[in-house]
Amino acid sequence: MNSLKFGTSGLRGLVTELVGWPSYAYAGAFFRSVAAGGASREVVIGRDLRDSSEGIAATVAAAATSAGLTPVDCGALPTPALALEAMRRGAFAVMVTGSHIPEDRNGLKFYRPDGEITKADEAAILAALGDVAGGGEVPATPPAAREPDAIARYRSRYGGAFPADLLAGLRIAVYQQSSVARDVLADLLAGLGATAEPIGRADRFVPIDTEAHRPEDVAYIRDAMAAGAYDALVTTDGDADRPLVADGTGRILRGDILGLITARFLGADAVVVPVTAGSALESAGGFGRVIRTKVGSPFVIAGMEEARRDGARVVAGFEANGGFLLGSDVTLPGGTLPALPTRDAVLPIVATLAAAKAAGTSLAALVASLDAGEMASDRLPETPSDLSSAFLRRLTDDAFARDFLAPLGAPQAVDQRDGVRIELGGGRTIHFRASGNAPELRCYAEAKTAAAAQEIVAWGLKAAAAAMGR
Repeated sequence: MNSLKFGTSGLRGLVTELVGWPSYAYAGAFFRSVAAGGASREVVIGRDLRDSSEGIAATVAAAATSAGLTPVDCGALPTPALALEAMRRGAFAVMVTGSHIPEDRNGLKFYRPDGEITKADEAAILAALGDVAGGGEVPATPPAAREPDAIARYRSRYGGAFPADLLAGLRIAVYQQSSVARDVLADLLAGLGATAEPIGRADRFVPIDTEAHRPEDVAYIRDAMAAGAYDALVTTDGDADRPLVADGTGRILRGDILGLITARFLGADAVVVPVTAGSALESAGGFGRVIRTKVGSPFVIAGMEEARRDGARVVAGFEANGGFLLGSDVTLPGGTLPALPTRDAVLPIVATLAAAKAAGTSLAALVASLDAGEMASDRLPETPSDLSSAFLRRLTDDAFARDFLAPLGAPQAVDQRDGVRIELGGGRTIHFRASGNAPELRCYAEAKTAAAAQEIVAWGLKAAAAAMGR
């Protein structure tokens, strides 16, 4: 069975099944379907720092040329920077990235001139695809024209909206690892007045997941902050559309909390979030409207469009992984921050740090003031989709769910919007869903304390594995 499929954000699969003809075929299907009716004949192409990404990007450029489009090579840059360049040019875009998943996998993210493709666009690409398994030869084409300034324009987006002393006095560790934003992030924070010290630069790909943290990443961050030399540590996933922020103690802040703080800092009156985000958005956010969706940026974007149609003034969306989508232009003291309706890591990093500084408090104290409860998440890797799907179907049966969850308590409410999310009472929830990007079963929990949330997740993964016969 081929691993290539569309998940919550783009096409993903094993590198061995993506390089060469398959990436040419998928890119060509995008150009023949979604991009066929566009006024622009340009396509901008970017990539992350995986070993396989440069070659796949060249294949995408060949597919663009064959389709009669002009490919423009933006090099290695954050996904939101590529999306911003596509919007500026009125062009289509393809980002070669596997985001946070391991280096043996990679993927393609497709963009229209106005932002991410929709689920309907994904269906159109698949309809135009034909037989990928049949194979073919990628034609030789001249190298694409280079566009070296796209990443600089992305940096200027923030420098033009925030005052130069926004983060003055803050000491920030920038964990560079293999993030494609590792240099621009350090430069930007320094440009906003912070003392930004790069640490941990890697010469191999590090699969930073901002939602399900690997033990080695948690330990590295804790050790880096142990001496008390920094007010915060910041980093991103591989393509810099998801942020990670740790406070002065080395504790990693939840992605949905970063989103909550950022939306409040920007004065949002409507926020759109997936069902995996914590319930504090309704209880402590102070927003005029909260819209819940399935997991995945296309669903969040659709919710933001709904909020704008209903008259919301400042619309924001974010996910439990911290990726922040800005659906409206926002006027700030330094200038106007234009809308960017795709996941971004830089905005929530900058806004969260600025919010703590403005409040005259530490990140830890700022988060504590929200009284947002605690969440935890983890995953069962290498869980085939047929196993996870069968388990989730069983979990929708009342009798099975009651028996399965008996060690935790009686189910009180069930949400099947994306996977199965069950309220257990006492501020506790457990949520199982299959990952859209990898063969994984994910488990999320919410509770009053971090220890209680982690215990629910640990129990949930062990019990789910047993129920699936693993």
